Amino acid sequence: MASDHPRMPPQGMVRAIELVRNGLSVAYRKLVPGHLAVMELLGAGWLTQAIHAAAELGVADALADGPRSGAELARTVGADEDALHRLLRLLIGHGIFTRRRDGRYALTPMARALRRDVDVSLRDAALFFGSPIHRDNWSHLADAVRTGKPVGAALHGMSFFEHARTDRTLGTLFDNAMTSIGSLGLAPLLAAYDFARYETLVDVGGGEGTMLAEILSRAPQSKGILFELPEVADAATNRLADLGLADRCTVERGSFFDTVPHGGDAYILKHILHDWPEDDAGRILATVRAAMKPDARLLIIELVVPENARAHPGKLIDLEMLVNTGGRERTADEYRKFLARSGFKLNRVIPTVSPDNILEAEPA
Repeated sequence: MASDHPRMPPQGMVRAIELVRNGLSVAYRKLVPGHLAVMELLGAGWLTQAIHAAAELGVADALADGPRSGAELARTVGADEDALHRLLRLLIGHGIFTRRRDGRYALTPMARALRRDVDVSLRDAALFFGSPIHRDNWSHLADAVRTGKPVGAALHGMSFFEHARTDRTLGTLFDNAMTSIGSLGLAPLLAAYDFARYETLVDVGGGEGTMLAEILSRAPQSKGILFELPEVADAATNRLADLGLADRCTVERGSFFDTVPHGGDAYILKHILHDWPEDDAGRILATVRAAMKPDARLLIIELVVPENARAHPGKLIDLEMLVNTGGRERTADEYRKFLARSGFKLNRVIPTVSPDNILEAEPA
């Protein structure tokens, strides 16, 4: 758990930079011949694989103690020196790693995100998104678009989450990736919303408790309940105890399709609803609604897809959900209607400096 609270840039500045970046990208694609712009975009998949390879080899970890020559780095990670140079040459062009004037390779801020031991590490995310099963599923995107259904049942005979539970290599890879991604937007969320107003917060499907622990560190008068599947709950219990929160945070076990703890003042669903098809997501909301007091609040933390033509991470992750889980990302209006069908009133959508938003709702 972080001991200091990083300062967030003003949201207006972040939004302005996003608009400028998007405008420059659009202008560039209009200026160059269309086929060249498309060819450049097609290379994005190769770049993902290059980042995956660097993460798998542990290049960032090998540079944690300082710059190294190509020969030394290749020996450390067990790679061919020339091939490693060619890999890093590509990544350096995108700001991942750098090569000093003396020829030694070194970390950049982006490369540090591929280390195992940093507070916000994307190494596990890189390993998952570049993995063979993820590539294989995405190669069937056209099938998902034709049918409107995820590809897991046709390819593996079961849904993605069933596959992850059955194949623990995949399950561990996915769990670790989601934990690393979950840490990305934590500071922006805490800067944008006052969780301390609630006496008891229930984090539904909160993993090992990283977010709830950070919330409680900033809300010393609040208590927490972490609700998770039995196979995750033991790790969460140990983590919260290690952080000195055992007296303020309990861990309860179960499935959010069946029941969730009653009596909380706020219920948090972070990156939960988008994972599931509409009917299943509705069942989750119904379970939470049944446990809530009339004056409790539901806090949904998700990407909210803007209703414009600009590029946005939610539009990409929406297809990730289509391919793998059958879930979806939603616009604010779609959330408003979806919540209304499940017995909730959407009060407000609170943006953060990250792509995540906080949707605050109450029982209707």
